Amino acid sequence: MKKSALQKARAAYQPKLPYALKGPVIAIEGKPTQSVADQEEIKRLFPNTYGLPEITFDKNPAPTVGKPVNVGVILSGGQAPGGHNVISGLFDGLKKIHRDSRLYGFLMGPGGLVDHNYIELTAPIIDEYRNTGGFDIIGSGRTKLEKKEQFDKGLEILKELDITALVIIGGDDSNTNAAILAEYYKAIGAGVQVIGVPKTIDGDLKNSLIETSFGFDTATKVYSEVIGNIQRDCNSAKKYWHFIKLMGRSASHIALECALQAQPNICIISEEVEAKDQTLQDIVNYIADAVVRRSEDGNNYGTVLVPEGLIEFIPAMKKLIAELNDLLAANADFSTMDHRAQREFILKSLSAENAAIYESLPHGVARQLTLDRDPHGNVQVSLIETEKLLSEMVGHRLAELKAEGKFHGKFSAMHHFFGYEGRCAAPSNFDADYCYALGFNAACLIQAGVTGYMSSVRNLVKSAVQWNAGGIPITMMMNMERRNGELKPVIQKALVDLNGAPFKKFAAQRDQWAVNTCYVYPGPIQYFGPTEVCDQPSMTLQYEKLDK
Repeated sequence: MKKSALQKARAAYQPKLPYALKGPVIAIEGKPTQSVADQEEIKRLFPNTYGLPEITFDKNPAPTVGKPVNVGVILSGGQAPGGHNVISGLFDGLKKIHRDSRLYGFLMGPGGLVDHNYIELTAPIIDEYRNTGGFDIIGSGRTKLEKKEQFDKGLEILKELDITALVIIGGDDSNTNAAILAEYYKAIGAGVQVIGVPKTIDGDLKNSLIETSFGFDTATKVYSEVIGNIQRDCNSAKKYWHFIKLMGRSASHIALECALQAQPNICIISEEVEAKDQTLQDIVNYIADAVVRRSEDGNNYGTVLVPEGLIEFIPAMKKLIAELNDLLAANADFSTMDHRAQREFILKSLSAENAAIYESLPHGVARQLTLDRDPHGNVQVSLIETEKLLSEMVGHRLAELKAEGKFHGKFSAMHHFFGYEGRCAAPSNFDADYCYALGFNAACLIQAGVTGYMSSVRNLVKSAVQWNAGGIPITMMMNMERRNGELKPVIQKALVDLNGAPFKKFAAQRDQWAVNTCYVYPGPIQYFGPTEVCDQPSMTLQYEKLDK
């Protein structure tokens, strides 16, 4: 396979490891933990893996000789930059335990475990994928591990290959499934450990002990580069308003990080919209006001960042979507109706309040709200063209203002959605190091004999050698949420903290950005050069941690 010059150079990069993981390690147990909410219910559902202690690794002054261990690994859910380095770190960590340890990759996600599709990951295979983007080493998938038959079927191949530990690399739903699997295997005495690794570019899988999910740093740097390019073009042509939708269904971390990096004119933060009980028209008026103010200075151009999950955070729309989710979950034959019949069915089935909101929406957007749900029963917000909806409504509002003599400028909109462009990028130095450490750390958790834990590497604003390594029980992150019409245990998503330093930094500057042209052009990810250019973590992480 032909390789680019960058691929060849990156193959030689040696990720940095925390000092504590460079030699023999010892696991130090902390205090017992509890879930973030619904403690009694989570404890009842996870009697064998609830309340476990936090674990920290340190140098072991009296190392013991390790034994060979066979481990399986799964890439689950959407891609995120650095997944290959997690597997590389896991492989190297297992070989450090014993050179005869073996690593098996289950193909195309959790379905590979259930269907017994796998390959052994050997040194030549691993070396081809070090420091590269994507999940193509074994592929990924969205099969949910949640049924006893799946667990038992997977256990068959684990026993056949003498696999005693399984590492699941995924987001909040995938790691929720890892916790359920760990509990089941522990309950039946299967002798299989389950370890999770925090992955999602959305940045919503984090807490005090999981400072960031891997891939967020790289993806936001990729998006910020392109936003900067658009802003440079915008400032050159001076005739378009660019509405840019960014990934982030359940939280606005990506939009906020990109705003901090590129300083657009407008960035909508979904969590703030919900907290202030704003309507769709409130958001439109806010953007239109900025267009008017800039036009008064002759600036008929600008940029607007929109999180893809915005619609679900508008309180009135959130109520509508929640009722739609339950309605569609209970009516399997909905998809067989034609479009007109679907609309009539929804309007007569919804509550009067939600039916009125649904009927007021443009037909295209209303239809997008009824498209097939994702595997977790949620509306696929990435299919809703929120950026076009907003620009169309802003255009209507500006027409009204022009008729009233309050707007004398021009308004032409262009639309973008940045999503898949960032998911498989070559990992930044930060993600390359962080992911390698997460994988290596997972091997240490396996050696420590624990199950139901998530690999945790912390102190990330310091140099990599100063990072702290260990693990936290996955149940510690869980609460009960409604999925497909039922209450289920899931990892609680981390939303943008409106009292947190990153949002406050943004909020203190956005009024100036809205009126003036304060664009920053971040440029492409730098892999070679000064540390201050190449190794910096996200601005979100810096603001969250450097002030503490």
